[in-house]
Amino acid sequence: MSVSRAPGAATHQRPGDRRRTLPELLAGRARKMKLDPEREQKLRDSAVRLLRRQLNLSHLLLEVEGPPHKKLSLSQLIDRDSPKAHTGLSSSLIGSALRDQASQLGVPVAVLSSQVVASSIVQICEAGTEPSHGVLLDLEQRKKLSSLLEITQYLLAHSMFSRLSFCQEMWKVQNSLLLEAVWHLHKQNVVSLPELLESHADMQAVVAWLFRNLHGLCEQSEQMDTSCPQADIARAVLSDFVQLLVLKGFQTNSGLRGEAEPERTPQVAVAVLQRMLASALEALAAGVQEESSAHRAARCWFSVLSGHTCSMISTDSPKSFFRHTLTQIFTHKPVLKVSDAIQMQREWSFARTHPLLTSLYRRLFVVVSPEELVGHVQEVLETHEVNWQHVLSCVSALVICFPEARQLVTDWVARWLARAFENFDLDSMVTVFLLVRQAALEGPSLFLSYADWFQASFGSARGLHGCSKKALVFLFKFLSDLVPFEAPHYLQVHILHPPLVPSKYRFLLTDYVSLARTRLADLKVSIENMGLYEDLSSPGDIAEPHSQASQDVEKAIAVFEHTGRIPAAVMEASIFRRPYYVSHFLPALLTPRMLPRVPDGRAAFVEALKRADKIPPSLYATYRQACSAAEEKPAGPGMKADPSCAEGPLGPLTAALQELRAAMTDPAQYDAISARVAVISQRLSSALGLSEDDSSSEVAKVQLSVLVPKLEQREQKVVDLLLTSFCQNLMAASSFAPPDRQGSWAARFVTATCGHRLLPAVLTRLCQLLHHQGPSLSASHVLGLAALAVHLSKAGPAFSDVHVSPPAPARGLSIPDFFSSLLTCGTKESTLFCLRFCTAAISYSLCKFPSQSHDTWYSCLSPGLIKKFQFTVLRLFSEARDPLSWGDAASPPWRSLYPPPADWQQAALRLWRHRTFQELLKEKGFHLTYRDWLQLELEIRPDMDSLSDMDRRHFHHWAIHERFLPEPSAAGGCDGDLETACTVLVDTLLDFCHSSQSREHSEDSGLVLGGCTWNRDVLSRLQEMVVDLEQGPAAPHGPSPAGGHFLFRIFRRRLQALASGWDVASRLQRQRELLMYRRILLGLPPSVLVSSPRAEQPAAPNCDEFFHLVNSELRNLCLHGGTLTHAVIVHFFRGLLNACLRCRDPSLAANLALTLCQTECPLVLTSALLWWPRLERELRCRWRCVPGPLPRELQRLHEAQRFAQSFLSPDAASPASPAPRPAWVSAAALYFAIQRAGEANRIGLEKLVCQGEELLVFLFFFSLMGLVSSHLTPHAVDFLKAVGVCAEILGCLQERNVPWLQLFQLTKTDAGLGRVLLRLAPDQHVRMLPLAFYSLLPYFDGDAPVREDTFLYVAVDMYLKLLALFVAGETSAASTLAARSQELQGQDDPVGLVTKARLFLLQSIPRCPRRSFSNMAELLATHGDCDPELKAALLSRWQATPDTGLSQEPRLF
Repeated sequence: MSVSRAPGAATHQRPGDRRRTLPELLAGRARKMKLDPEREQKLRDSAVRLLRRQLNLSHLLLEVEGPPHKKLSLSQLIDRDSPKAHTGLSSSLIGSALRDQASQLGVPVAVLSSQVVASSIVQICEAGTEPSHGVLLDLEQRKKLSSLLEITQYLLAHSMFSRLSFCQEMWKVQNSLLLEAVWHLHKQNVVSLPELLESHADMQAVVAWLFRNLHGLCEQSEQMDTSCPQADIARAVLSDFVQLLVLKGFQTNSGLRGEAEPERTPQVAVAVLQRMLASALEALAAGVQEESSAHRAARCWFSVLSGHTCSMISTDSPKSFFRHTLTQIFTHKPVLKVSDAIQMQREWSFARTHPLLTSLYRRLFVVVSPEELVGHVQEVLETHEVNWQHVLSCVSALVICFPEARQLVTDWVARWLARAFENFDLDSMVTVFLLVRQAALEGPSLFLSYADWFQASFGSARGLHGCSKKALVFLFKFLSDLVPFEAPHYLQVHILHPPLVPSKYRFLLTDYVSLARTRLADLKVSIENMGLYEDLSSPGDIAEPHSQASQDVEKAIAVFEHTGRIPAAVMEASIFRRPYYVSHFLPALLTPRMLPRVPDGRAAFVEALKRADKIPPSLYATYRQACSAAEEKPAGPGMKADPSCAEGPLGPLTAALQELRAAMTDPAQYDAISARVAVISQRLSSALGLSEDDSSSEVAKVQLSVLVPKLEQREQKVVDLLLTSFCQNLMAASSFAPPDRQGSWAARFVTATCGHRLLPAVLTRLCQLLHHQGPSLSASHVLGLAALAVHLSKAGPAFSDVHVSPPAPARGLSIPDFFSSLLTCGTKESTLFCLRFCTAAISYSLCKFPSQSHDTWYSCLSPGLIKKFQFTVLRLFSEARDPLSWGDAASPPWRSLYPPPADWQQAALRLWRHRTFQELLKEKGFHLTYRDWLQLELEIRPDMDSLSDMDRRHFHHWAIHERFLPEPSAAGGCDGDLETACTVLVDTLLDFCHSSQSREHSEDSGLVLGGCTWNRDVLSRLQEMVVDLEQGPAAPHGPSPAGGHFLFRIFRRRLQALASGWDVASRLQRQRELLMYRRILLGLPPSVLVSSPRAEQPAAPNCDEFFHLVNSELRNLCLHGGTLTHAVIVHFFRGLLNACLRCRDPSLAANLALTLCQTECPLVLTSALLWWPRLERELRCRWRCVPGPLPRELQRLHEAQRFAQSFLSPDAASPASPAPRPAWVSAAALYFAIQRAGEANRIGLEKLVCQGEELLVFLFFFSLMGLVSSHLTPHAVDFLKAVGVCAEILGCLQERNVPWLQLFQLTKTDAGLGRVLLRLAPDQHVRMLPLAFYSLLPYFDGDAPVREDTFLYVAVDMYLKLLALFVAGETSAASTLAARSQELQGQDDPVGLVTKARLFLLQSIPRCPRRSFSNMAELLATHGDCDPELKAALLSRWQATPDTGLSQEPRLF
């Protein structure tokens, strides 16, 4: 060919000439030729024939371009930028070349392609410029690999690539393989990581390779700049691999895995994750340098675990992984002894734990709840040797991160302590003391101090140590063993707060105290020098006495300023620790100084101690003389009158605030106020420690906790200065002019102070003052803070919303709504403060903005605040309820408040009568509606109310019947409709129970309902209104109206709005709602449940709505096997008998109602049988007024109860008498009698054999419900007893050949069993019948069930439903609860039960007769894919058993 002579011809070319390539030559011919589609197709065919006749692929590639190659290589085919690149070759050409080469070599083309691609990948990985330990590709390598993967995907699509051969080739060169290349293979679906891992025979080698590469990736990624593309790729590779390892290693639901998925991958994944975490923990423990490679790798790995990598997985794998991670952290190298932990745990507080570890803890806490975490720690402590440093540092993190951790840890420690004394277990005792001390290290605001805990646990006669001498010996032996390792702090606590010991065992305490004092003497620590407020979290062991005394003085002064009383610790020290008090505390307190003109906190504290005779007269006289001498010394140059203003970081700010106050009191300096505010703004930045770049006007996001608002010390000092200054300035300005003539100083002050990112601190401090300390604020403080709240609200649009939590979830509130939310009306004190604050805020607004529009008042006053003012005024002052007499509209209400102290009652009434305020109330948003009044009234705690019970009742009657009932609905009233008033009340009550306010009250006040607390008197008003509805002139007679009772209409409407489903959240929400419904029903007259029939005709009382509620909702609230509570049943029968007694023939009415109950609501009758011993007495008592015996249907219940008692009686004749009818009533009575009977009264087979088949079937159903209950609530129902009862009844059924399989195929359309039985059990119990079916597997009578025609269909159906329950997670509750009692009860977990059921079916299928397969088609058509192996077994058995009917069924599989 002419092209083959090109090299020789090139030697005769001139220097400027260039050899043309084959494509260029062909292109030239194409220009000369006329385009013809047919000719083009012929050329292609000729080219393909030419290629296939070419035997030497290397020569062919040489003819196209480039030097000859000894072997086929794709590296230059993909090297597009190389001058030797084969850019003209397409993927199809390469595929043809590979196919011809494979034909020549006699190997499969897929194997050859795999080898060639693997070789090319290795060449790409080795061609980089990265060091040998790198795991990432460079840009050039990545480009080449991308081209290669395009070719590989073409080969895969045309079945010319073997993944297995490729994986084997890759492992041969694993040392040259880069991790990023593997990632690209995985992402491009060439070879997944699990496939690659499974292809290696040595699992340990696979783990070592993957760990080495991941570790190298962590090191390499930490060295990169976060903005470079390489860093993004490194993060993506690491994130994808970690997600894959977590998903494969911790897949909690094995049903989600494919049948063909290998089993080695999870082991590799877990092993790699464990080695990575262990490596990181070892790096932290070794204390390596931060710039070392080990620390970089650890930092990267912890950041991956602490980030959102695992949260992107939608399954339960992250939770299982994090629990496993916690276990590994707790058990990593447990080399420390308990004695080491006691000595070193001070160094393991949250602040001293490595930040990487604390960040990982915080991430784990997001996934694992505090309760689960405590339970997991306890489980690890009980079953493993632990690393105490990691366990205790986790406890510190738990206490820091969760507000509820205090109570959780307290309860946890109490359980451990009870166990320790119950079993005299030293390990439990050590655990208790370590946990308490660790939690106490985080400070008294988060957990009890160790001294308080020790005194509370052992300082009273109720302590566990006081129950016996053995317990006392155990305690003091334990404390004595700790002495050699104890820190001096704890020994001092034990001596100063010793356990309470009976006098006859006093020697035990004295021996320990002597030992502890000896140890303190060895440590050269004096017990007398222990401080009053010891800080166990301080870095040193014991502070110097003078240093500790100075700290004690500051804390004692702070407590005195807050309470106004001498602290108890100071009083105790003056008596019991007098050496320290006299030698150290008093000298630190009585340091000579220049006394201020107005006594400050220190001076007032000294005088209080002097009056209490706690300062020796001589020492006090010396102190006063020294202070007088200090005052006589001349002041140095530039010294201010108050030295504190010129000292410290707050000095300049204090001075600027004082200058502003001076300007406020001097009218000549009003023009300088703006300048003074600007100076304050400038100095505020310095006080906060902000640089010029930080002191922008940007407002920080406001997020705070209303229940526990916290501030840093510096911020609180700054905010207190600002708030005090604002209040003082307002008082000073108001002494000269009313608010509307004071200018804009207040608005400027607010803008300047809240523009320095100080708004969160200001609002937090206001939350502390208004929500927690409001009743203790003085009048001037209330006026000042109310005015400040008005200006903050008016400037609110410039600020971000306030996110408050808890108790409500974090939600955004505007500034005005935030202030309204801080005001509560639950107690007398809080109501009076709410009145004072609302009066001040509204009066200031009306005076400050007298001529403004209502929109202005909307911006500075929250509608909620105005409604609370209306509520408190109407509630506290009866004169406000009278017809309004207008006050002096020209007289501003502010005049009644200034100067303080003000007469708040007169000020509030004056504001109430003010014409402008009344005009404001005409606005719809500000008017107090009936629903608003109910919400506020529900917050009231009757035991702490300002109104007496009688006054509160009168107020309620006035509000409902005189104010809101006749008011039109457009104004928030009820249009005179009493039923509407009841409806709104019930709706508001239920909404309140879902709100956060209901959880802020204590459980001993008000009425607890569904986990919330509310004013019980409101329910009394509802009771009265319901009675008025029933007895009023418009009361319905006879059947209920078409819409039903208003209460049931409310229930139906609210239940329809709830989410339906079997997930845990939906079920819990529905159960909580139903609990509230039940509580309301029980609080109302029984006539709500049962309405009376018309007197002139014999008819049953109307119970339809109650029956519907029971069947649809309350039935599913029966948590322990399908019975209503005693309260509900008694309430129903009271209503039923009352309705019947008003009929012409009471017995007939009762019989008709109970007969209807048998078919429409049988659960009522079975529940009555459960409570019959308590119910019968009340029924007979109420029926005394009717001559004759109880109604026939009630006597049936009595006879069923007597039958059950006689059946179980050992003295009863055998065989037993036949059961009364209906059989299901007798069966229910017998089952409940069996449940109440002890082990001595077990069922006798000889008696059951004599009973009817129908009774046995019903009895077996009730026992099945009990067995399901034992799975769902093992703490309430004994599994062994439940399964024993079921097994005994099943044996009797099998012995008598009674059909029982029908119980597992019940449907609501059945006219017989299904219609009755499905109304007797909760839906969840019915859904759990597969669990009961296979729990009875060991009690099946050999092959007898298998020979039944319907057995195989039922067994397969139960198995498939069991699988569905397991996959849906509905067996998780049974698994979790049963796991705790598994050893005691011996019941299988759901996984074990599924395994046994599957094995049983596979063994039973060959033994089943041919007719058993007749109804299998439809079943397997819908659920057969759940278990392909079972489906295959059924198919094999069916094909081995020829049957004309089956062979013609096209829908079998």
